[in-house]
Amino acid sequence: MAKQTTRNPWAWIPTLYFAEGSPYVLVMTVSVIMYKRLEISNTDIALYTSWLYLPWVIKPLWSPIVDILKTKRYWIVAMQLIIGGALAGVAFTIPAGNFFQYTLAFFWLLAFSSATHDIAADGFYMLGLTKHDQAFFIGIRNTFYRIAMLAGQGLFVILAGQMEKITSDIQRAWSLTFFVIAALFMLFFVWHLFILPYPASDSKRQAKSLQQVFSGFGETFISFFKKEGIVLSIIFILIFRLGEAQLVKLASPFLLDNPDVGGLGLSTSNIGFIYGTAGMIALTLGGILGGIVVSRQGLKKWMLPMVFAMNLPNLVYVFLAFIQPQNLWIVTGSVVIEQFGYGFGFTAFMLYLIYISDGKHKTAHYALCTGFMALGMMLPGMISGWIEELIGYKYFFIWVIICTLPGFIIVNYLKYDPKFGMKEKDNR
Repeated sequence: MAKQTTRNPWAWIPTLYFAEGSPYVLVMTVSVIMYKRLEISNTDIALYTSWLYLPWVIKPLWSPIVDILKTKRYWIVAMQLIIGGALAGVAFTIPAGNFFQYTLAFFWLLAFSSATHDIAADGFYMLGLTKHDQAFFIGIRNTFYRIAMLAGQGLFVILAGQMEKITSDIQRAWSLTFFVIAALFMLFFVWHLFILPYPASDSKRQAKSLQQVFSGFGETFISFFKKEGIVLSIIFILIFRLGEAQLVKLASPFLLDNPDVGGLGLSTSNIGFIYGTAGMIALTLGGILGGIVVSRQGLKKWMLPMVFAMNLPNLVYVFLAFIQPQNLWIVTGSVVIEQFGYGFGFTAFMLYLIYISDGKHKTAHYALCTGFMALGMMLPGMISGWIEELIGYKYFFIWVIICTLPGFIIVNYLKYDPKFGMKEKDNR
């Protein structure tokens, strides 16, 4: 029986990008909440979880290997199996005496395998879809990626909170939670093993010598930096998320901290409920709407509005920090505004990365783009805790808004096809 070369994208894009987003949020966000609940100091949490960005920063160093050896499909299913094992490792070591060191080791394994999975999945997306379908599904894929992140911040955290109540043992509760997540990832592994299509362009590579592999490395990197306007594009990628990079590291501590130190005093379950329900719906609607409008009118028309949509909603954190509302619905409404804007606006940013990456080595070039994006998240995130302790939550969130201004300026100087992302006329 011949392998099916195509499948309905709805059968695999949602699950693939949920599987791509889940490890990232577990490493970057859920680990922060878990370590805070396990009474690790904020200094250690900020420092070590920021370092966990490193695999996403340096993944371009091994992205040509993914591009050259085997198939993208092979790398996807292999990494999902390893990710499931790393999650089980976290679950096993949480109850250990030196759990901080042991869990960090498995989080590092999780991060490296997840970064490799990102390379393969994003390349598979471009190989398995037409350019118009790429534009249409960009909103869908971003939505399910963010749904995975919200599931991590929402459903997974709610589960941990409920386990804490049932077991009255924080370590055991988080251990059981990670066992459940590991089992979920094994289901993803089995599903994608059978359901992913076999695009003709994702053909099996012939065995290559080390010299050929390193030659491929050189060609890939040199061709990327020869792209027209690439210096300005890299600067844009590095600074566009300057504000968000600092916001995401302090958002959970802000919501969890007591009001007397400037926080909102929410419980773990409260945070899970807010991000896992209303926030998820808002993000979904924003992402779908973003993909639809770009596919109809092109990236150029919607770039600046989407930049505003992605950054201005950060003002809700200024409001929350100054007012410190105790009403859960006010906090939820603020998160809804922020998540809708993020889902809508992030569409343009990711589509621009696809535009830059298009060409002979699109998979490796896209990995380079996301590597620069990760570096732009890692470095500001490492100092964000120090800045917040220096000036407090109120002025920290004002500082975040100020940090969005360079992105507003540089976006006006970017060069790209005004019609990129629009539905092409059928010339058949």
